[in-house]
Amino acid sequence: PRPGLLQVVKQCVRVPVFVMIRPRGGDFLYSDREVEVMKADIRLAKLHGADGLVFGALTEDGRIDTELCTALLAVCRPLPVTFHRAFDMVHDPLVALETLISLGFERVLTSGCDSSALEGLSLIKRLAEQVMPSGLCVTSGFFPPGGGITERNLQRILEGSTASEFHCSARSARDSGMKFRNPNVAMGASFSAPEYSIKVADVAKVRTLNAIAKNIL
Repeated sequence: PRPGLLQVVKQCVRVPVFVMIRPRGGDFLYSDREVEVMKADIRLAKLHGADGLVFGALTEDGRIDTELCTALLAVCRPLPVTFHRAFDMVHDPLVALETLISLGFERVLTSGCDSSALEGLSLIKRLAEQVMPSGLCVTSGFFPPGGGITERNLQRILEGSTASEFHCSARSARDSGMKFRNPNVAMGASFSAPEYSIKVADVAKVRTLNAIAKNIL
């Protein structure tokens, strides 16, 4: 998020706000210039009140980029850091998990290396079992499942993963308030989101998801 967005969010909510550090879409193999941007974004996020940071970085052969992650973690500290769903693109998730634990990440956001957390539920559970001997408290939210979570599947995912935290967008489309609309011009590619429709967090969905989670946890 931009610093302005972070500042306004911090004024409006009381829950901890973790900021994702991702200079572009696509894969998680970053150039030297992109690494400079990531470090600058981390410093700005800390300056403007971030309570934690979220990032992920891989090598070209699908392993955790330990050198880059170590450098970025040093910039993030003393704030807690989550490794995001770059984890779902690794070559060997069990080996990657051990690497992330040794590096000092507090959380790993994952869909279980599948198209959604529901499809990847068995791997999420296996990862949780693997991390238990390390002394980490899995039930504190080390593995927040994320990816395709809705009101219809949240209960099954939480019960099947032993997670106490989860990640979802809980969004709905909202029509723009624009009265005049030029049908001949698009601000993006033809396959991008509609010009006059905005994805926003849906309060009703958030409340429903929270109620489901509280009933289970």
